[in-house]
Amino acid sequence: MCGILGQINVNQPIEYLAFEAMRDTMPYRGPDSNGLWFDSEKKIGLAHLRLSILDPTPAGRQPREEAAHNCVISYNGEVYNYLEIRAVLETKGYTFETGSDTEVVLKAYIEYGVDCLMHFNGMFAIAIWDGNKKELFLARDRLGIKPLYYMQNDDEFIFASETKAILKGLDKNPALNVQLIDSYMSFGYIPGENTLHQGIKRLMPGHYAVLKCDDSKKHKLTITQYWDLKFNNSNSQDKGFDYYVDGSKKLLESAIDLRLRSDVPLGIFLSGGIDSSAVVGLLADKVKEPLKTFSIGYDFGKGFDETSYAQIIADKFKTDHHEIKITPAQFKKFIPEYIALMDEPVTEAAAISLFFVAKLAKEKVTVALSGEGSDEIFAGYDLYQYMNVLDKYRAVVGQTGSNFFACIANKVFGKSHKVSKYLTMATLPIEQRYKGMSTYPDHEKEALYKAEFKAEIELENQVSSRHYTKSLFDKARSEDTLSKMLYFDTKTWLVDDLLIKADRMSMAASLELRVPFLDYRLVEFAATIPSKHKIKKGEGKYPLKKMMEGILPNDIIYRKKMGFPTPLKLMFQNELRAYAENLLLSDETKLLQFFKKSRIEQLIEEHNNDKFDHHKTLWQLVVLEEWLRDNTD
Repeated sequence: MCGILGQINVNQPIEYLAFEAMRDTMPYRGPDSNGLWFDSEKKIGLAHLRLSILDPTPAGRQPREEAAHNCVISYNGEVYNYLEIRAVLETKGYTFETGSDTEVVLKAYIEYGVDCLMHFNGMFAIAIWDGNKKELFLARDRLGIKPLYYMQNDDEFIFASETKAILKGLDKNPALNVQLIDSYMSFGYIPGENTLHQGIKRLMPGHYAVLKCDDSKKHKLTITQYWDLKFNNSNSQDKGFDYYVDGSKKLLESAIDLRLRSDVPLGIFLSGGIDSSAVVGLLADKVKEPLKTFSIGYDFGKGFDETSYAQIIADKFKTDHHEIKITPAQFKKFIPEYIALMDEPVTEAAAISLFFVAKLAKEKVTVALSGEGSDEIFAGYDLYQYMNVLDKYRAVVGQTGSNFFACIANKVFGKSHKVSKYLTMATLPIEQRYKGMSTYPDHEKEALYKAEFKAEIELENQVSSRHYTKSLFDKARSEDTLSKMLYFDTKTWLVDDLLIKADRMSMAASLELRVPFLDYRLVEFAATIPSKHKIKKGEGKYPLKKMMEGILPNDIIYRKKMGFPTPLKLMFQNELRAYAENLLLSDETKLLQFFKKSRIEQLIEEHNNDKFDHHKTLWQLVVLEEWLRDNTD
């Protein structure tokens, strides 16, 4: 994996030193080499930072130019099936000078144009300048594993792997996208194409962009979606549970095999959960030497450490296993660096753990496989089961019955009781119910938001989190509740939280992270599995669990999901207590523009006294405050 950057100016030439400084804001993305390319007028520039994986010789450096076709590429990621694509291109008369996938990607574009994307199986952010067409072609992989940001104004168009590279090229920080603070509080991250920096956007997963650069004063940008996730309708043929188990296993094994292609050492992140354990279990017999596996735990006592489960798998498959445990002091010390590296505010404390295990792995390997994506394609979260139960309840009692029983529960138990909350949830449409269960609830916002801020963000308008949630549920085009939830999470939580975390923290350690569960063939196949087969006998991810029986111990397959717990509750009562108070309640606190100081004080006090557990909210506020201090004037 690498880092990419590009700039196209309308009038003035690109300043060489300024462009080089933009590239060098993300050196960890490519420590092995770097490069720059400019057109003859120096109005078009591409930059690259290289982490060498395939063909690590100088021949694999980027940007790479095909002078005969007047095309040049700067590319981040891996196209795993590059050998198969290369073989086809050779039958069409193409010759190759390197053993890299970069040359294959560029020549595939020359042969197929934008349709080359349908041939690629991998993770990528691609930038190709086509001098014959006077067009810039940008593309992002189907699931959004690799990031790509861009900004356009009257004078220039800039794109990069991280926003910090774009910001370095601006005279001042862009204005804050204030309305998106509500989205951040709703989700713990910013979903969709916009960022908190006004004017800086993400190229969305499964999309490509074409910037036409003719002689006019305004370059025209066109964005096209080339892939979307499609679920079977309720009337689709059910091919039987065994068919879906066998098909999933074959595709997962194929995905793992493809992701073994590397000219550098490779290992696996092993948490001891079923996802990473499945990767180890399916791979162990295919390699000659012991697999290198890496685990991390917290030195906080019981309940925050899965390393014993990882050790069970390491022992069973005789891996070359390495583990590290981090302390509260290490966690606290890394927070400012975590905020800077994440580039965007993301409430994902497990990202800190990921950095430390990536750093450990980098001592032994350059590429690591991990288990991200399994929960989103096979329905692994408990929340999916809760929503299914509520759906069945609604089907029995109807909307009138739902309203009646919710009213009775509120009077008998009180609104804050768990029974009342669930029955009240059942009265809502699925998109509101799901959002309310999985995010920061509206009644908490009411207590936290200042009146002026509430008026400014206009909670009911089209950029509100509620509207965004409903639009994605509608776009799922499925009658099935579970399918709608999986579509929503694939388009939001997966790409804007989990994959950002995976990219930023692995790249910070100059380590390439590969995610076999997000091979698009497996993702598409999993979408055809009827919901009744995904959740069965009270177990989510049932096809995955059945396929791993006989390979993994049942204690690993069927143990309760921990989800990489972090000890933030205890830390905010101890190691992070003074830090949080000083950060969130000082005269310099930027959040106080939007949030009530009295409510923040109350959150801290109630948490410290064990009256309520507010650690998620406190961490959310800490991340946002640190980000605002780093990124706003």
